[in-house]
Order: sequence, then structure tokens, then C-alpha cells
Amino acid sequence: MSSAVVAAALLGAASTLLLVGEGDDQRPNAVDVGFAQDMTAHHQQGVAMATLARERSRAPGIRQLAFDIEHVQTEQMGRMRAWLGLWSQPISPVGEHMGWMAGPGHEHGRATGHRADVPAMPGMATTRELEHLRSLSRHEFDAYFLQLMIRHHQGGAPMMRAAAERAAVGEVRNLSARMLDSQTAEVELMKNMLAQRGSAPLPSPN
Repeated sequence: MSSAVVAAALLGAASTLLLVGEGDDQRPNAVDVGFAQDMTAHHQQGVAMATLARERSRAPGIRQLAFDIEHVQTEQMGRMRAWLGLWSQPISPVGEHMGWMAGPGHEHGRATGHRADVPAMPGMATTRELEHLRSLSRHEFDAYFLQLMIRHHQGGAPMMRAAAERAAVGEVRNLSARMLDSQTAEVELMKNMLAQRGSAPLPSPN
């Protein structure tokens, strides 16, 4: 990870401590904590795939997209980790991922991610898919990266939507809504880039 990306993450974390510590008297609920924990894990894979694309792709558009995802999601992880520290909560959930999503309108299957063919959360690539991505080169790499990242964004959207609607802390609601807007736009961009390469998106995650 580049020093610029690390610096952005530290800056984001520092600014978040100020934002959450001032002007917001609401205590975090299960949605605030669960979203910060699970989206941090979701972002970790997104950053890993983006870093790989930035290093391996020869297409300027792909490399710029990958840099943007790497930079933005690293900064967002810094914010969410800072929140969890401020709330005296662990970085990872104690039980299964997405337990906070349970309830009317939020019935999502939760996988443990212990098997190579089972994703930890909707939209995440499996171990086998990541291994296959690393084995590709040039145009095949670019197309498969776009397919995996589109599905990755789509899989995280329900969590962002739930946090924007149900989180208790205003800054959590605001960040999740901004994430949803920016990633929705990135999905449309990636779909166009994929179509230019004669490929189609993978099936949407459940």
C-alpha cells in the first residue's frame, strides 16, 4: 500500500474522532457497530483487489479506477476503525458477519467464509476466485477484475442502505449514504468498461 494511501487513512481516522466525538450525542446501536465491523472487512478485500489491479493492469482507465477505490476505501476503513475504537468495540464481530442485518426486509444469508468456495459476505470473492484473478493477465485480468469488483460493490449495497436508514449516529448514516452513491456510480462506470471489453457482469449477489 502506498504511503499516500496510508496517510489518507490516518487523516480520515483523525478527522473522524473529531466528527463523532463532537456534535453527536447519540450512542451507537447494533447497526452502527455491525456496519463498521462488517464494512471494514468488506473494504479490506476491495482494497486488496484494487491494489492488485493497480499493479497488474496496463489499461490507464482500470489503473485509475483501482487507485480511486484503493484510496477511498482505505480512508473509509480508517474512519470506521476509529469509530470502533471510540466505542470500545472490536474490529471484527464476535459472531457471524451481518447479524445486525437480521429483521424484516433484511434477511441475508450469512456465510462463515471458511471454505474456499464460500464468500464471507455477499459480493465478496471466494479464495478460489481471487486465485483465478491472480493467474490471469492483460485483457482477461481486466475483465475479471471488473466482474469481481462490480459484484463486490453490489454485495455491499444492502449494508450501506441499512446503515443509512437505521444507524443511530449521524456520521455513520452520512458516510454509508455517500458510500452507496459513489459505489453505485462506480458500478455503472465498470459495467460500461466491461461492455467495451465484450464481457458481461457476473450474476448479482443474493
